[in-house]
Amino acid sequence: MSRSVEVSIVVNGRRTSHSVDPRTLLVHYLRDRERLTGTHVGCDTSNCGACTVMVDGETVKSCTILAVQADGCEVTTVEGLSGPFDGRSAVQEGFRQCHGLQCGYCTPGMLMAATGLIEESGGELSDEEIREGLEGNLCRCTGYEMIVRSVRWAIDNAPS
Repeated sequence: MSRSVEVSIVVNGRRTSHSVDPRTLLVHYLRDRERLTGTHVGCDTSNCGACTVMVDGETVKSCTILAVQADGCEVTTVEGLSGPFDGRSAVQEGFRQCHGLQCGYCTPGMLMAATGLIEESGGELSDEEIREGLEGNLCRCTGYEMIVRSVRWAIDNAPS
């Protein structure tokens, strides 16, 4: 019998605290405790990237980290993205402008991975580097070309 552990995580700028089973994955904490269902469960094995979020500014697949490991951290989910494009970030607007989604299941993870990639690189990325940077996120609809164009749009149109 496992005992509950109290975790306190800043999610999208808001402090949250919940008692959780020590084996609770961060993806389930976000979806079940915080009701942030934009973070998708795609495979539970870290292969697809649908659950990608940012923890203390670094992209992680939230199915690979326990909620207790994120205790005291700042987590950003797709719901926490915002920006100057009618409230959307440059990456979100790029996906809108360049049709970077099809069924949409991979989109939240792609948005988070692309956001982290751009932040990490300072926005200096070739199309090949975008492809390599997103290779841990799968699109089952094979929309990769439009996703790369969307990220390129975000880089080229992000406010300075």
